[in-house]
Amino acid sequence: MNKNQTVKLDYRGRFAPSPTGPLHFGSLVAAMGSYLDAKHYQGKWLVRIEDVDAPRTVSGAADAILHTLEALGMEWDEAVVYQSRRTHLYQRALADLAGQDLIYPCICSRKEIADSSIFGINGPIYPGTCRQIPASPEKAYALRVKTHDGIIQFHDRCQGIYRQVLMRDIGDFVLRRVDGVYAYQLAVVVDDAEQRITDIVRGSDLLDSTPRQIYLQQLLRYATPQYLHLPVVTNAAGEKLSKQTRAAPIDLKTALPLLIDAIRFLGQKTPDEIQDGDIAAFWRWAIQNWRTDLISC
Repeated sequence: MNKNQTVKLDYRGRFAPSPTGPLHFGSLVAAMGSYLDAKHYQGKWLVRIEDVDAPRTVSGAADAILHTLEALGMEWDEAVVYQSRRTHLYQRALADLAGQDLIYPCICSRKEIADSSIFGINGPIYPGTCRQIPASPEKAYALRVKTHDGIIQFHDRCQGIYRQVLMRDIGDFVLRRVDGVYAYQLAVVVDDAEQRITDIVRGSDLLDSTPRQIYLQQLLRYATPQYLHLPVVTNAAGEKLSKQTRAAPIDLKTALPLLIDAIRFLGQKTPDEIQDGDIAAFWRWAIQNWRTDLISC
C-alpha cells in the first residue's frame, strides 16, 4: 500500500516549535513536511507555540518564528495557540489521572535516579522508588505516571511499525516537574486532543516519545492521531541541527533556494525550472506533487 493512502479526509495537522531561538534549516524541514502533508490532502494546518517551559523561552523568539513562516509562504488556518496560556487544561488532565490513581509524587533527584537505575532508550530508567514507598508531602515533588509491561505499538507512515514496553524501556515518566512546569509529554497530548489533530508530522528524533504519548492518550480517553516521523537534518559531525549545535538561523534573503533544498532533503524530485519561479509558484508545485513514499526513512 502506498503510504499516502493512510491519510484521513478530515485532516488536521500542526507545526509546534519551541520558542528557544530562530528557525533553522532542520526546523524548516519539519515545518515543510507538516505543511505539505496537510495542504496536499486539503486539510487544516495549525501552528502551536510550545512555550510551557518558561525558563527555556527566549524573548521575541515566538514572533520571529511566526514572521519567518509567513515570509516563507506558510499560512496557518486557525489562531496560533500558546501553551503558556493553557496550563489549566494540563492541570485538568492531571486531575483526571489522579482520579484513576495513575500518578504519584516523586522526590528523587536526578543523581539518585542515575545512581540506582539501568539505562533505557531515553536515559536512566526510573526504578519506581517513590511508587513503592510514598514520598513525603512536605518536600517539593514531581508527578510521575504509572506505566505497565504491555506493548505500546503503532504504525508510522514513514518509519513503519514501532513498539515499546514503557515499564522496561522508559519507566514511570514525569508529567509535572518539581519546579511546577508541565512536562512536554503531557502538554503535547492534551494540546493535540484539544485541537483535534488527526495527523502529526515531525522529526524522527521524537519517535521514541510517541509510545508515551499514545499511552497518555489511552489513559485520558483521547483519539490517537496518525504519525509520520521525518528524517532529521544533521551537521558535518552527525549531530542533529539544533540551537544547541549552533544551527544557523533561516536567512530570508535566500528563501526560495532554502525551500528547494528542504523539499529535496525530503526526497521530492523538483523540476529545474522551479528555481526560476517565486515562492508562490514553489508552493503550488510542492502541494500538488507531495509524495511521502519518496522520503528516505
